Parts: sequence; C-alpha cells; structure tokens
Amino acid sequence: MLTLRYRRDELMEDHDYAEPQVIAGRRMHGGFLADGTYQPPRTKVRGPAIDAWTKALRDRGGELFDADASLLDGVRLPNVEQQRVLLRNGLGETFWNNLTIIGKIEAKGRLLADITFPDLQDVIVEDISEMAIGHLNEGLLVAHGLDEGGLPDQGIGGHDEMWFVARDLAFGAGAHPDVDPPENIARPDDERRIPELRPEIEGLVSFLANLLLIEFRAELGFSETQAVLRTPDLWGDRAEQADEAADIIGRIRTDEEIHVSSLRLYLGEIRACTFRTVDDAGTPGTISGAEMIDRFWHDLVRWAVVDKPALEADQQRRVLEERIRAHAEADRVLQEFDAAA
Repeated sequence: MLTLRYRRDELMEDHDYAEPQVIAGRRMHGGFLADGTYQPPRTKVRGPAIDAWTKALRDRGGELFDADASLLDGVRLPNVEQQRVLLRNGLGETFWNNLTIIGKIEAKGRLLADITFPDLQDVIVEDISEMAIGHLNEGLLVAHGLDEGGLPDQGIGGHDEMWFVARDLAFGAGAHPDVDPPENIARPDDERRIPELRPEIEGLVSFLANLLLIEFRAELGFSETQAVLRTPDLWGDRAEQADEAADIIGRIRTDEEIHVSSLRLYLGEIRACTFRTVDDAGTPGTISGAEMIDRFWHDLVRWAVVDKPALEADQQRRVLEERIRAHAEADRVLQEFDAAA
C-alpha cells in the first residue's frame, strides 16, 4: 500500500552519506554513498514520496503536467560555440558573468524556504491531504529552497555556492569583477487569468508554473555550461579544474531532477482537482484545474519562449559587441563570433 502522508521531518531527511560533498575545502549539501554515487540532499524520503504521489495521481486517471525543457529549446546568445570563440580570444568575462549570475539567482531561490504559501485545501473540493500539493507547506517547498540557497548558518552551501566554486575552479578566484544579475524583464501585462479565484491562490498556481519554466531554462544552461567547461583547449593549465567544475554542475543537475518532477506533479495534481470559485456578484461555483491552468499556460510559454528571449538577446548582443570591440582584433573576433551563431 502506498504511503501518501508524510511529516515535514521525513521530507527533509538526508541519505546516510559515507562521505559529505566537500569542494575546495567548503562543505556543500548532499554527499556520496559507499559506492561513490552522489545523492542529492533531502531526498531519502522526498524522492520515494514523489514517486508514490505520482503513482496515486495516475491511478486516479491523472498524469504529470505535460511539459519538458524542449519548450525552451530556442536561440540562446551566446551559444556554446560563441562562448568558445570568446574564451579562445581571451574574452572570458561573459562566461564568468554567466556562472556568477546563475549562482546569485540560485541564492534567491532560498526564499522558498522562508515563505508560508496559501493552503490550497481552502479552495479545492477534493481532499488533498494525500497529495503532494497537500504537503507544499509541510517540507516540499522548504526543501526546494534549501537546495538552492543552502544552510549558510550551518556552513553548508547549496547550488549558489556550488556555482561559485565551479567558477573559481575554472578561472581562478577573482579572475574578473563581481557582477549582479541584470534587472528582470517583466511581462508587459499583469492581467489576471483566473479572476474567480482569490488573488493569492491564482498567484501560487502561476508561481509554480513559472518556477517550472525557470527549471527548464536552467537545465538547458547546465548542459551548455558543461559543454564549455569540458572543452580542454579553452582552459590551458586549468583544464583539470574546469573538468571538475563540470562535474559539480552535473551534481546540480542531479539535484534539480526532483525539482522538475515535483513541479510537474504539483501542476498535474492541480489539473486533476476542482477549485471553488466566487464571481463578482459573490455567487459560488467551481472550475476545473485543467481549465484554470490552460487559461494562462499558453501566454506564459509564449512570453518565456518567444517574447522575452528576443528582448534579452537584443540586450545581450549590445553588451557583447561592446566587449568584443575592446579587443585588439575586434573585427576578426566579431566575424568568428557571428559565424558561430
């Protein structure tokens, strides 16, 4: 019989590591089993719980939310080969900045561990006590947040610190100036898609969908970053350290797998539920979770896949051209850069 109810302490439990993850003398989350296999943090129970809730959803006729990282498989600037062109020509600041910015964005994800989210049971007709969405405030989102931002008060780094350590392994500490993430490009409209729901409930559902897209985008960035780090001729006498950095990114990717499966599960459960609504006149009603998500998913994906990347690419192009123009052989480098598109 499936176990479908869990306590917070169970969902936060680590594996029994034979060896903790320590990189360059710094303790990171997760660790290694006796056979050397890396195990992400807080997944001893959380992983099987996600599997159990997924099976229960399918037994009820539902399915994980149908989306994957291929949604965001569009043009990226710079791409892997363009990063290689920049690095081969001594213009490593762009790649350094990417690693730094990703680490700082990951650090912001720790906010998930510090927020109490609305209780969906208040507006869902079905009993969700044996669903993942009934455990969002019982450890699931806290665990997600700690994966991203670590436990700094205990000296344990999360993904943020892992990115910074990987960067410093490849380049050497302080190789380029520090940099902060650029200002986020917000969607031009803030129109509500599900006005029948309380704003905080609509906000939570939209937040989970946005978070899934962020995870997909991150996954594409991980694979590209590893490809650059595993190009030995780019790194000279630091090739071995760059390869180790790629291994660290690989562990982050392993950690992120449960984030993607969890978010697809949450949205799949939401699609299979019925939500209580109230119209402008105060008349109660209901709406299916499937209809609710379908109202905003298309627009959300278009913004993330088409509109926003075009704006970001335009900004990035201007920054990159300015950086290349400072090179002694700017015309040649720019030609090589464009040829690699």
